[in-house]
Amino acid sequence: MDKLKELRVVFMGTPEFAVASLDALVKAGCNVVGVVTAPDKPAGRGMQVQQSAVKKYAVEHNLPVLQPVKLKDPDFITDLKNLRADLQIIVAFRMLPELVWSMPPMGSLNLHGSLLPRYRGAAPINWAVMNGEKETGVTTFRLKHEIDTGNILLQESFPITSEDTAGTVHDRMKDIGAALLVKTVKGLADGSLTEIPQSDLAATTIAELPHAPKIHTDTCRISWSKPAEQVHNLVRGLSPYPGAFTMLNEKMLKVFRSKKEIVFPKSTEGDYETDGKTYLKFACTDGYLHLLEIQLEGKKRMEITEFLRGYRFN
Repeated sequence: MDKLKELRVVFMGTPEFAVASLDALVKAGCNVVGVVTAPDKPAGRGMQVQQSAVKKYAVEHNLPVLQPVKLKDPDFITDLKNLRADLQIIVAFRMLPELVWSMPPMGSLNLHGSLLPRYRGAAPINWAVMNGEKETGVTTFRLKHEIDTGNILLQESFPITSEDTAGTVHDRMKDIGAALLVKTVKGLADGSLTEIPQSDLAATTIAELPHAPKIHTDTCRISWSKPAEQVHNLVRGLSPYPGAFTMLNEKMLKVFRSKKEIVFPKSTEGDYETDGKTYLKFACTDGYLHLLEIQLEGKKRMEITEFLRGYRFN
């Protein structure tokens, strides 16, 4: 019998990113005996109760679903034990208590959106783009107590182009990651993988490597007292969500696409110039950032020419 099909696997994930991995495992013939995802919750303008993307997929494919509010809930722990998983796979899910991740005999593995040990943390895609990286990747690794620190199983890198945003990197990564996850599970099933401690891959101390903390409002606020390249990368790294922003006449202006112009600025940092028809640009330390796609507070997202047709500057 195929060793992959013998493995009893529980999959844990919530957003669309995780669906690609679950789908790849199912199509590879993996024996997914249960899916753990977030509880249904109200969302959208009408606050209708919504299922997670992973739950929708699981229901469509007749996979048993668990939706714990608390991961230490005794009833959830009992239900999880009853699935008798050999291995748990975690993709874009909550931080797990040891009681959960240590449960299966083969432990739990995670798919992370960076080349660990670089960019440990909650937002690896965003930070890699914001920092102007030319390359990123995906890593499968064993879960242990400290977040994103377990032994590495497999990695795959891919380039970040100058035109990429966090959104385009995310969309490529979910498919590359899904394929790597299947390869990892096959390697675990046939015993061909060698685990590598993260410290073995760090050319410097891990503390000196870039990290990927959670994105906060202050992270998204544009500082015009920086080079245009740096501000442009901030815009790319926060697009399409949550969006970099500045203020325009006391209203929040989100910027989703931009281009840089390296030329000695005539204006003071943070001041804008516009012809009222085709361009709106803000002065940085070494040039300008042209806003190409924006959203003013209370308005829809639009191209800059459409915005300028209807906006009256003070």
